[in-house]
Amino acid sequence: MGYGFLKPARVVVSLIFFLLITFIFIDFTNTLSGKLIQGILYLQFVPSMIYFLELAGLATAGFLFILLLTLLFGRIYCSSICPLGTLQDIIIWASVKFRRRKRFKKQKDLKWLKYGILAIVAGFFLFGYVTPLLLMDPYSNYGRIAANLFRPVYLLLNNLGALGLETMDVYTLYRVEPGVTHWAAVGFSLFIFLLVFVLSVRYGRLFCNSLCPLGTLLGLFSRFSWFRISLEKTLCTSCGSCSNVCKAGCIDIKKREVDFTRCVACFNCLTSCPSNGVLYGPGRKKKGSGEISFDPGRRSLLTGSLLAAASLVALPLSAQKRGRHGLGSSPKPIDREFPVSPPGSRSHDEFMGACTACHLCVSACPSHVIKPSLLEYGLAGFMQPRMDYMASYCNFDCVICTEVCPTGALTPLVIEEKHVLQLGKVVFVKENCIVHTEGTDCGACSEHCPTKAVNMRPYRKTLFLPVVDQDICVGCGACEYACPTDPKSIYVEGNPVHLTADKPEVKPLEQPDEEEDFPF
Repeated sequence: MGYGFLKPARVVVSLIFFLLITFIFIDFTNTLSGKLIQGILYLQFVPSMIYFLELAGLATAGFLFILLLTLLFGRIYCSSICPLGTLQDIIIWASVKFRRRKRFKKQKDLKWLKYGILAIVAGFFLFGYVTPLLLMDPYSNYGRIAANLFRPVYLLLNNLGALGLETMDVYTLYRVEPGVTHWAAVGFSLFIFLLVFVLSVRYGRLFCNSLCPLGTLLGLFSRFSWFRISLEKTLCTSCGSCSNVCKAGCIDIKKREVDFTRCVACFNCLTSCPSNGVLYGPGRKKKGSGEISFDPGRRSLLTGSLLAAASLVALPLSAQKRGRHGLGSSPKPIDREFPVSPPGSRSHDEFMGACTACHLCVSACPSHVIKPSLLEYGLAGFMQPRMDYMASYCNFDCVICTEVCPTGALTPLVIEEKHVLQLGKVVFVKENCIVHTEGTDCGACSEHCPTKAVNMRPYRKTLFLPVVDQDICVGCGACEYACPTDPKSIYVEGNPVHLTADKPEVKPLEQPDEEEDFPF
C-alpha cells in the first residue's frame, strides 16, 4: 500500500486547523459565531480536558477523541491539530527553503527533562493549581502568541490598507483601535515564540518532545498505538534517508529502530526510503524498539518530581491586596482587595482553576476591557484575564467573551443574565473627587452608569456629589473608566463570588397635561 497521500493529507488538515485558530485570535469583526468557535476548538486537548472535568459530557470530551486517535495512529494531535506544532512546521519549512538544504539527525531522548516537567505540571494540577499547565499548554501558548504578537500586526496591516483605500474614496476596510495589552503578556509571548523559533530551526520538534508536557503525555499513550512507523530490517540499508527528514529525531539508523513515543506523525519518512524499508501499519511492540520501560530509576525521578510539586503547592500562592493606582497623587490611594474577573467566571476560585490563559477572550472583547493579569490574582493566576477599568469598561449588552471560552472558565450568558450579573460593587472615595477637592462640577460617573447605580445629589449649594447604590450596581466599570481623577474617586471592588444585582426601579415618564395647549 502506498504512503504518498499521508503527508499531503496531514499538511492540508494542519493548515486548516492552523488558519482557523489563527483567524479566531486575530479577528476583530467577530465574524465567527461562538458555537462555530467552540466547534473549531473542540479537539484542543487541555481546554477540552479542563471543561470535561467541570462538566462531563460528550460535548466536552474532545480530549478523549484525541486519546483514541493517539491509541490508533500515534501523535496525530501533535502533527495536525496542535497550532503550536504547525507553527513549528512552518518555521522548519521556511528554514529549509532559506538554507536550501536541511538535514536532521537522531536526538538524545531527554527523559529526565520531559518526565520531570510532566510530573511537576501533573502534580500542581492534581492539587488544583493550573499555573504550570497554562504556561506550558501548547494551545494556550499559541493563543497568546497569536493574540499578543500576530494580532497587532494584522490590525496594523488592516489600518494601513484602510488608509490607502480612503485616499481612493473606498471604505471597504475601516481603521481599528488595537487596544493595548499588558507588557508582561507581550514579553512572555515573545519569549515563547523565540524559544520555539530557535528550537525549530536548530532541532526540529525538540520543543514537542522535551518541553511540552502534552507531547510527553501523548508519547506515553503512543506506546500502545495500533498503527506504527517501523523500519523493515531486511530492506533497510542504514542509508540515513529517513533520519535526515525526521523532525522529531526519533529514528536510530544504526539499530534500525523508530522511537514511536517521540514520533510526531509528520509522515516525512514514509516516502524517503529508496528501498521502501519504512513501513506504517498495525504492529506489535517489539523488544528494543525504543519503547518506554519504567525502570526503578525513572520511578524514582517521577516520585521525586511529584513530591517536589506537592511541596511547591504548599507555598503561599494566594493573591495579596492589589490594584493600586497613582500612589501619592491624591489624598487616598485605591486599594482594591479583589480584582474583577470577566463575566461568566462565577468566582475567582473557579475561574483560576479552569482558565488556561489562552487570551481568546482578550482578543474577542470588543471594548478591550479584558486584559492579561500580572499579579492581580497572585502568582497562581499569572497571565489570566481580568477586567481593567483603567483601559475601558464592560459593555452592558455584550456577552461575546462568555461565548468563545473553550475551557468553561467563562460560562455562556444571555443578555438578560448579563444585565443583572454583579461582577463587583462600586465604591466612592469622596476625598479624591474633584467636586470635593476643587469645587467644580463633574458627574461623568453618573452619566456613564447603565443602571443608574451612581446618582448626583446636591452638595455645597450649587454642586452635586455622586451617591452610589451598590444593590443595583453590576460592576461594569463605566463609572471608573469615565472618572477623570488619578487615583480614581470611584472604582469597582471585585466580588470574590459573582452575585445577582437588583433590577433598577423604572419610573414611568411624566405625561403632559392633556388640557395644556401647545406653546406654539
